[in-house]
Amino acid sequence: MFDFIKGFRSNEDGAVTVDWVVLTAGIVGLGVAVIAAVAAGALDHSTGVGAQLSAQTIMAH
Repeated sequence: MFDFIKGFRSNEDGAVTVDWVVLTAGIVGLGVAVIAAVAAGALDHSTGVGAQLSAQTIMAH
């Protein structure tokens, strides 16, 4: 039993998969944070643009 545990601890198969999972999770988390930050600013600007366009009058000749 102890030989199995020692062998399991020293075995490096699958370590690259774990690295990729952690790296991918970090990238996805960063993407979600960026989208959340940009979405709030874009919503504020779009509200201002909408208000400005609604206030404009169009003259017909």
